[in-house]
Amino acid sequence: MADPAADGPPSRSQPGVRQVVLVAAAVVALVLGAAVLTSLLPATIQEIVFQTPVAIGVLVIGTAWILWRISRRGRPAPDS
Repeated sequence: MADPAADGPPSRSQPGVRQVVLVAAAVVALVLGAAVLTSLLPATIQEIVFQTPVAIGVLVIGTAWILWRISRRGRPAPDS
């Protein structure tokens, strides 16, 4: 059976195992760092962080930013 990707224009290469492991390690380090920083906050600020949807807001804003970056990357440069 022929490779369907070989029929069309060349596409960007898929990320390798190394890139995936690096991104996963960075995400784990970021989450652990956030947990440590949160534990160092004064009790009143910890209550605000834990009782309000701060994490949801960060996730929504982060997801929107990533999707915006992805949508802007594939556009060709305008002709002069």
